[in-house]
Amino acid sequence: MYGRRDVSPDYDVYPKVVPADCESKITIRPIGEHAAFHADREYKIEVYQLTKGSVWTYGDVGQKAYPVTINEDGSVTLTHVFPEEQEHFIRILADGKRLVQLSVYSLRPDLYGRYAYMGDLHMHTFRSDGRQAPAVVAANYRKFGYDFMAMTDHRVYYASLEAIRAYADVPLDFTLFAGEEIHFTKDPVHIVNFGGRYSINGLWKHSPQYQIKGDDLNWRTVDGKDAPTPITEEEFNALIDARMEAMEDVPAGVDKRVYATCTWIFDQIRAAGGLGIFCHPYWISDVFEVPEALVEYMMEKQPFDAFEVLGGENYFEQNGFQTARYYSDRIKGRDYPIVGSTDSHSSVNNENAYVARTIVFSPSMEHDTLLGAIKDRYSVAVDGISKELRLVGEERLIRYGWFLLANYFPIHDELCFEEGRLMKIYATGSAEERADAARLLTAIHGRMDTLRKKYFGH
Repeated sequence: MYGRRDVSPDYDVYPKVVPADCESKITIRPIGEHAAFHADREYKIEVYQLTKGSVWTYGDVGQKAYPVTINEDGSVTLTHVFPEEQEHFIRILADGKRLVQLSVYSLRPDLYGRYAYMGDLHMHTFRSDGRQAPAVVAANYRKFGYDFMAMTDHRVYYASLEAIRAYADVPLDFTLFAGEEIHFTKDPVHIVNFGGRYSINGLWKHSPQYQIKGDDLNWRTVDGKDAPTPITEEEFNALIDARMEAMEDVPAGVDKRVYATCTWIFDQIRAAGGLGIFCHPYWISDVFEVPEALVEYMMEKQPFDAFEVLGGENYFEQNGFQTARYYSDRIKGRDYPIVGSTDSHSSVNNENAYVARTIVFSPSMEHDTLLGAIKDRYSVAVDGISKELRLVGEERLIRYGWFLLANYFPIHDELCFEEGRLMKIYATGSAEERADAARLLTAIHGRMDTLRKKYFGH
């Protein structure tokens, strides 16, 4: 699933992430007696900067060498200034021959101090056209290696609350956000409300959210507190008509009502404190779901908070074309936040479990902090369609994200799987099984935070 072939399973190196141009202490520890350092052998550490060119051509530019002293606990330590923002190779030589190559990454100040969180901002349960219950989807996706997610069922919000409430009484290192997918009548544009405090579907009395749960604040808000009063279809149409009248210079081929509806939805999501995501315009439902003229206008005006550059399908026309659109827009000077999501409709035997994800570089997974990091463009989308992963986003984040996919996330995912397995038992088991799962979830709570502090160095 991940990364490079040269990542060693026999040695642990930490921290893996250090501040650039500062002196840092690195520990290298053998994993198992077979990898132990021996006092009767001569070891040396060489450190290479990835960006300085091959030593065969450019000599020892950027290279440093250090003698090795074995510590009492069997580890070795290295104190080194890692220049610039880049990956560094740490090569350990034993009796003059390379024993192992390990890597660390140095970061500029704006990126150092942020953790890397894997997330999915768009997926479905059996409350719309998915297959499993919200609590089961959450557990399965934790097993897949996700740190955060939201259930974003079509036209309903309450499914995401079901997932949150299913685990309200047990501590998790996994964050569930509220969410929903919004596409009103005669509006082909699919929009995700990720993390909004209340339902946008629930503001419209014609929606399934309202038809099923009505005006019950316990099912259309995260906290059961205030939300705007729902409106009728006639009132909604009047609001959209007023927006259309105020719109000027809309190009030919752009449906003013559709665009006005989109802007209204994005405005409501922001008012609810959510992230408004423009989803999969190149999804082929029959032909492209969204006309190209409307896509172009959306990218020009950017009424959204983030663009789902990768999402859902395994055919190239969707994610490949959306990626091309993103880079073409960057050439035009258009810069907007991006995310990747599975748009999954099943969490069991799911070939799309890894089809698209988002790595967010954020100080925490607190709501405002995480959403702020995405809005500030500290995210990359992970394309998992092919066997070898691809990343989409800003180059510096792609390089760093790839390092983490190879060197950090495989370790991270082992803890995720264990917690997800217990979550599923807690959500679906007998009373005795649930009690045992709750005890174990409490016992392992905090391990992911410890892992992050170890490898990110803060």
